[in-house]
Order: sequence, then structure tokens, then C-alpha cells
Amino acid sequence: MPERSPELDPLIHPLPRLSICALLAAGPRWVDFRSVREATGLSDSMISKHTRTLEDAGYLEVRKGGVGRRPRTWFRLTPLGGERYRGHVAQLQRLVDGASTGSP
Repeated sequence: MPERSPELDPLIHPLPRLSICALLAAGPRWVDFRSVREATGLSDSMISKHTRTLEDAGYLEVRKGGVGRRPRTWFRLTPLGGERYRGHVAQLQRLVDGASTGSP
């Protein structure tokens, strides 16, 4: 799938979603809900809200299961989510580079 035009992705741009995507982009592994909470500092309800938005857009995969008798939730970026995250970060970098050189 071709890269999206160089613009900020409005689904990823809000800081909570950017934080979640950054954590998940570190690798193809599944990341559990607790680790997302600890790494981002977001409340459970904020994680649920933002991961649902990313999941509905096809950027995030959610797996539910259990460990012992305790329910667990895990997340990972989909290939589309990873592509859109990388494009978003690349555009942020272009904006930073442009600001530091004084060019648009």
C-alpha cells in the first residue's frame, strides 16, 4: 500500500493516541493493557477510548483473553497502523526540520 500524502494523521495526532502508537510501534509484539497504562500514564478509561478509536480505524488490533482467572487485554499495531504512524512521525520530523532551518 502506498504511503499516504505527507500530512499529519488526525487519528494519531492527539497526544494520548500518539503515545499509544509510539509504544506499540517498538515492535510487532503484543503489549498488555497494564504496560500501556504504565508507559503512557493514561487512565483506564482514556486507554479504552483511544484504543477503540484506533481499532475502529484499522490501526490497532486488540486481543482479549485471560491469565489464570483474570481477564487481560493486549494491543498491537496493524500493518496499516504502523505505516500511518511512521508517516505521521516523518511529517512531524519534516516540520521540526523546517522550523530549525527556517524553511516551510
